[in-house]
Amino acid sequence: MKKLTIKVGRNDLCPCGSGEKFKKCCEGKGAPIAVDLAGLYWKKYRIRLKNQADIEGLKKAGELVVETHRRVEDIIRAGITTNDINAFVHDFTVKNGAVPAPLNYKGYPKSVCVSVNSVICHGIPGDQVLEDGDIVNVDITSILDGYYADANQTLFVGTPSDGAKKIVAVARESLVRGLEMVKPGNTIGDIGWAIQTYAEAEGCSVVKEFIGHGIGRDFHEEPQVPHFGKRGKGVPLVPGMVFTVEPMINLGGPKLYILDDQWTAVTADGSLSAQFEETIVVTEDGFESMTPLVTG
Repeated sequence: MKKLTIKVGRNDLCPCGSGEKFKKCCEGKGAPIAVDLAGLYWKKYRIRLKNQADIEGLKKAGELVVETHRRVEDIIRAGITTNDINAFVHDFTVKNGAVPAPLNYKGYPKSVCVSVNSVICHGIPGDQVLEDGDIVNVDITSILDGYYADANQTLFVGTPSDGAKKIVAVARESLVRGLEMVKPGNTIGDIGWAIQTYAEAEGCSVVKEFIGHGIGRDFHEEPQVPHFGKRGKGVPLVPGMVFTVEPMINLGGPKLYILDDQWTAVTADGSLSAQFEETIVVTEDGFESMTPLVTG
């Protein structure tokens, strides 16, 4: 097992888990500190580190989410409606003993988010018919035996334009670049820095209003995971942290607006937007994806 080093400031909580500041607890004792990492991260960041039982539960939920995505890939074509996708995801999820997490979450009316072309995220399925050349982001979150898994991907409908090919490729690679930064010793800021640096170098923009998040027995937990940032900033990554990385990348500018339904986020300039997402756990030497749509 690799030794985990944690930088502790004098006014930080002591890693021993006492709840006292480091300077008033173990700073001057000289002996090695027995680190209660789970206690420290809960007290300092409200992050619940996951144990092996949690990870196994998350993996099972993730397997269902990935299988649902693979089935959706098979039905995507011009002529179907976004509500057809919703009906399929709902029925397949329930048939497999799970619950579609988006349904009725804070009033959201459907079982999946389906975002087409200039819709960045939270597109509500309805009567919109998919057309040749569209790009469509499908965001699936399922609850299986109390555990949540969350993943999305952007798919082509028919023959994509050059712009569609570019934004989907950049969004996919943005996720890969972000995940490459996930390992103990790095920080949340390293993830966002890698994504922002790459996407902007490709002439695209990063949406800042919507970010990744911790996940486990709740849909949204700590930490928050921005897709922009500075190296070395933010929460240090340690084994057992589970969160999503889900960069939303625009072909044009980063500005957006929300439609009257209070959910659907759309690019302000009408440019295409694409997204890929996986749920991952930090391991001792990197990460493992619970939903390996891109990394699998």
